[in-house]
Amino acid sequence: MPPKIEGRTPGDFILYDKAEYSRDVETIGAGADLEPGTVLGRVTASGKLIRSVMGAADGSETPVAVLRGGAAAAEADVKALVQARHTRCRRGGLVFDASWATEANRDTACAALKAAGIVTT
Repeated sequence: MPPKIEGRTPGDFILYDKAEYSRDVETIGAGADLEPGTVLGRVTASGKLIRSVMGAADGSETPVAVLRGGAAAAEADVKALVQARHTRCRRGGLVFDASWATEANRDTACAALKAAGIVTT
């Protein structure tokens, strides 16, 4: 029998949250299937969250939340649970876009998350 592979879970990156207070249901913009722990930015024009891309010019370049569960948003917008505030995350468990390639870049992303109330360790 082949081994079962669980995949990513919130336990991979969340160290502390305050249940209902830390979490929000948000609209994830269409364009990609995202896995738990993805660092998200908010598109200014639509208010939707998408994968935060360093250097983007649509507002999503500033990380503001972390995706709690998966989001199958390749074809259409979906609602998903995100860590929006009052959360401590394991930095090594977060999923950054490839544009946040260096540790210095990721330090910048983590500083933006901290401003939103999401502390990374």
